[in-house]
Amino acid sequence: MLNVLVICTGNSCRSIISEALFNHLGKGRITAFSAGSQPLGRLNAGAVALLQWHGISIEGMSSKSWDAFADQPIDVAITVCDNAAGETCPVYLRPVLRAHWGLSDPGHVKGTDDEVKAAFETTYAAIERRINQMLALPLEEMTGEELVAELNAIGKIDD
Repeated sequence: MLNVLVICTGNSCRSIISEALFNHLGKGRITAFSAGSQPLGRLNAGAVALLQWHGISIEGMSSKSWDAFADQPIDVAITVCDNAAGETCPVYLRPVLRAHWGLSDPGHVKGTDDEVKAAFETTYAAIERRINQMLALPLEEMTGEELVAELNAIGKIDD
């Protein structure tokens, strides 16, 4: 079982969607967690609605600091901040394999309800594609170096 920690600054939207999807799609192969360097302490309402719409459980999920995982073995840390939007990605300093899957934050989209919903759906679809690409890999047979290279390539799928 591979333990994946998805990291963003606020841990309220993209990292929460990623955690929920990883745990939904990766059953038996991946256990996912999410955290933030400066967690907001609440889940984004749009992310919650999106996950519920797709039938993805959010039970037990919360916005939390990466300090909560000090004693949790983590194999891979994936950052999901959007460098293209000028966001600063938090730097997770624990000894883990690291990859970056930059995603626009749908929680910051302004517009009509339909436009905001479309932004959340776009983010959801990108995360789902990336996780499915990861799950198609022979994770159990890959070296750390091979896994990081593949994960970083997957992070560029929607660029």
